[in-house]
Amino acid sequence: MNPSLRSQLLGPLLWVWLLGVVVAAYGAFRLASYAGDTAYDRSLQDEASAIATQIYWTDRGPLLELSTQAQQLLARHSSDRNAFMVIDAAGNILAGSGDLPLPQDRSGSFDAPEVFDAMYGQEPVRGAMYSIRSPMLETYVTVVVIETKRKRSDLVREVQLAILVPTVLLGSLTFVLLAWGIRRGVAPLARIAGEVERRDPRDLRPLPLGDVPAEAVPLIERINTLLGNVARSVELQRRFVADAAHQLRTPVAGVRVLAQQLQQELRGAGADRGTQALLQVLVGSAERMSRLIGQLLNLARSESALRNLASGELQPIDVLPVIREAAEPLLLRADSEGKQVSLEAPDQAWARAHPVWLGEVVSNLLDNALRYGGRSIEVKVETQDAGVVIQVCDDGDGIPEAQGELIFEPFWRGDRADVREHEGTGLGLAIVKEVVEGMGGRIRVASRPAFDGTCFTVELRG
Repeated sequence: MNPSLRSQLLGPLLWVWLLGVVVAAYGAFRLASYAGDTAYDRSLQDEASAIATQIYWTDRGPLLELSTQAQQLLARHSSDRNAFMVIDAAGNILAGSGDLPLPQDRSGSFDAPEVFDAMYGQEPVRGAMYSIRSPMLETYVTVVVIETKRKRSDLVREVQLAILVPTVLLGSLTFVLLAWGIRRGVAPLARIAGEVERRDPRDLRPLPLGDVPAEAVPLIERINTLLGNVARSVELQRRFVADAAHQLRTPVAGVRVLAQQLQQELRGAGADRGTQALLQVLVGSAERMSRLIGQLLNLARSESALRNLASGELQPIDVLPVIREAAEPLLLRADSEGKQVSLEAPDQAWARAHPVWLGEVVSNLLDNALRYGGRSIEVKVETQDAGVVIQVCDDGDGIPEAQGELIFEPFWRGDRADVREHEGTGLGLAIVKEVVEGMGGRIRVASRPAFDGTCFTVELRG
């Protein structure tokens, strides 16, 4: 299945958007990490500096003047765990917790508080270390302040959410608007596709260009050009068939008359049976050719006459006189063949139809029933709210289910039509379908096993 225009347009944009989300998430993480580290590191350095200012040197050594309240405040427990420690050069604990981690290199901490990463209590922590020398003694003390990284992680998460949530929402809204815009843009093409699908195969009118996008106009114009070429080709074909049938009708009729006359003369002259059999085949062939030419003319005329005739332009008529007139010539033929034709109809039945072509429909359906049906043929006419239903049913062998639609194709006569006893032209049902649909109606066929025989149903609008 070919990809849709919508997927081809939105697909690349989706990948670009996903890449942008990844980049935004990484950028938000880096930004939040930098901002959090900078702010919290400065706070740790300030705490270490503040504690260092409270150290006084005496002749006995360093002395930390830090109240108990201040020590508790420095060791407070909140979402982050804080702790501090003051040690001398020998490693003796002067104040605070005695198990805080220290970095291996302390040389840089004499100039300014130095930050470092470590593990404390199986949890990653960030620390600040500040060392101060004694102005009188050759010794120093070191102040260490640490805190866990929970607040930093929370800050990173909050900044990422603050960036990603609007990005996702804005991206989703953008995609919805893009999908709506693309759908709105291709809607005229979908309407044209629906119109083409609903059209009758014989409707070769140009497609409308009213609200078609400019990019699709060349395509529709090429399709319209193709439709015009097909319409001209079909019209030339119809004219050729009609002209050829018209030109052949006169000489074939002459051959048929001459063959019949020769058959009568030789029969009176006592010609042998072989000659009479040959003449019988000649007369039969001439009659079949004459019938075929007549059907070709009817098919060409019906296509030409009903091609542009909409059902709304047809006037309602009483179809019963038309049906009786069309069936009358075939009743004598049915009687001579030992078949019975019955008519079941109301007093009147009005429908939108062309009287000449409706007569052609009834005549062809009855001719088909006499050729291929059984001994009993029924013609039923029913009136409905939507119009009139005409049925021509017989009790013959029926039509295989797989051939239900093929019987309406021109020149199609079923399997092994060349050895059939009844030699039709294969055009009668094609003419019927052409005429019925040209009058805005519909034709259906039912056969075995659903129906005991074959039944053609013609629906005409009221």
